[in-house]
Amino acid sequence: MYPELFRIGDFPVTSYGVWLAVGMLVALFAASRLAERDGISRDRVYDLGLWTLLGGLLGSKVLMFFVEDNINIFSLDFLRSGGVYYGGLIGGFLAVAILVPYYKLPFWKVADAFAPAVALGQAFGRQGCFAAGCCWGKPTTNWWGVHFSELGHEYTGVPIADGVHLHPTQLIESFTMFGVFWLLVWLHKRKRFDGQILILYGIIYAIFRFLIEFLRDDPQRGDLFGTSAMTGLSPSQLISLLVAAASIVFLVLRLRSGKAADAG
Repeated sequence: MYPELFRIGDFPVTSYGVWLAVGMLVALFAASRLAERDGISRDRVYDLGLWTLLGGLLGSKVLMFFVEDNINIFSLDFLRSGGVYYGGLIGGFLAVAILVPYYKLPFWKVADAFAPAVALGQAFGRQGCFAAGCCWGKPTTNWWGVHFSELGHEYTGVPIADGVHLHPTQLIESFTMFGVFWLLVWLHKRKRFDGQILILYGIIYAIFRFLIEFLRDDPQRGDLFGTSAMTGLSPSQLISLLVAAASIVFLVLRLRSGKAADAG
């Protein structure tokens, strides 16, 4: 794995940063194309998307501060870290919810355009995690186990002692999210009501994240107000349960509103 691509003077250009930047750009482009299908201006989506990215980055750092112990928010490691994904998802969602009325855009149509794009951004981002060596899995003796480099260990602390091989949880999520992206794009053409794509993404990702957490073994999963110690579940698993429940509630409400509109 190659956590560092090259240096410009003393400044390292990391593979994680490059993958993250590429993921953000392709996600924003995908969102603009999908939004255009629903008659939404690309320029508006680009404007909204930039604020959403900022909200996501801020949210990921905020949740990272709460779930991890001994975090120094003024350190270079804190600034370089991608943070906690669910914090970014919540932060980005709040940015959309706040700014959509300002831009006078239809919330559910915008959400349907951004949901597949988020999955695409995740797919690229997890490739960055794999290259950096973060978000690693538990030890395994199966053929798919991966052994990380010494430089990866220096950057993230990923275990390398005794030639240990780990579950490639980063690649599992990356390839899964590529599949989810294409599924949601396919469904976007066939959706029965606005909001359907966002809701499906919420349900699919919540289930997947809940399951993949059983294979992860990195300390960045942390503990949120002691809930992990009480339940035996990681913060991401607990948030997954909440996201799945909220998505199902939204699904019921949207279906009911659709039936009410048809009846009217």
